[in-house]
Amino acid sequence: MTDGVLLVDKPAGVTSHDVVARIRRGLPKGTKVGHAGTLDPFATGLLLILIGRATRVQRFLMKQPKRYETIARLGYTSTTGDPEGEIRPGNMPGEELELPTGIITQRPPAYSAVKVGGKRAYALARAGEDVEIPEREVLVARFDLEWREYGRAKFVIECSSGTYVRSLIMGLNDAYCVELRRTRIGDFDVADASEERLIGLDDALAFMPAVELDTEDAAKASHGAAVPGHAKGMVRLRDEQGLIALAEPRGGGTLKPVVGFRA
Repeated sequence: MTDGVLLVDKPAGVTSHDVVARIRRGLPKGTKVGHAGTLDPFATGLLLILIGRATRVQRFLMKQPKRYETIARLGYTSTTGDPEGEIRPGNMPGEELELPTGIITQRPPAYSAVKVGGKRAYALARAGEDVEIPEREVLVARFDLEWREYGRAKFVIECSSGTYVRSLIMGLNDAYCVELRRTRIGDFDVADASEERLIGLDDALAFMPAVELDTEDAAKASHGAAVPGHAKGMVRLRDEQGLIALAEPRGGGTLKPVVGFRA
């Protein structure tokens, strides 16, 4: 099997790109390799590495909800929201911490990978330019305090894609992340990380409903033609041989393939 997803437990001190490059070197020349969601160099935890045709479904995997564990230093600020920034004394948050949940408005940190005018925000910030990043709505399903002692606190956060944990912690006034670990992406858990096991595309996309096709419709779908069917969102089109394509609902009770996996 040459197409699928690897669950990697990224260590601190390396970039997500470093992990992709290392894995690419161990694969046949020309194999496409990517990832579904960057982790900062200081962060650890689950990284989804996409091999071969799995790179075609990057956007769907990136939209999956995330779970993080983070340890914050209280009473100090960091220009980057993590240990790599300029650290300064600040105000110690009160005993009753406000931990927002639900749909909230958040501004990504200036030192983030968000693109501003075609350039990465962190590149502009490091060059000394003022960075204005638009606010965005994100969903924080869980924001729990696990413990607090000696000016530090541990939190567990479950949130939508696009949420910046550093911003959540900086919002405690004053605090920053000293450790950050991603423990879950959708149904994938870091406890299952193994570079020896490649998860097939069909299994990796099991969060999408499956529609089974007969031989005639399977042939149509494999060539990108719409097939009869009803769905509320993106679905997997399958037959006895496995995954054919990802399809979205179109008018007239049809499903139109938008990502194909068969030649």
